Amino acid sequence: MEQAECVRHYLVKGRVQGVGFRWFVHREAAELGLRGWVKNTDAGHVEIVVAGDAESIAELNAVLHKGSRGSRVDAVIEHALTDEEGTALGPFEIEGAW
Repeated sequence: MEQAECVRHYLVKGRVQGVGFRWFVHREAAELGLRGWVKNTDAGHVEIVVAGDAESIAELNAVLHKGSRGSRVDAVIEHALTDEEGTALGPFEIEGAW
């Protein structure tokens, strides 16, 4: 039985820019086989849109709350998105990293 796909939007607040947080999220999401993207926001947060099975999304959620070495996560705001919003997502990537 195939698991239903979940699509989530996260906004991570804290000291999450300039500390390798996007690369950390990218590595974790790719290892979990998730699709989507991660990017910095102008407000100093990190934004993530991710699609995959519920178990993998839950694992990523736990990792986001923990944060990477050198980061400090103050809040993780999560919103469920519709399945349609996940259909266009490709392999997990870092947006605006270059």
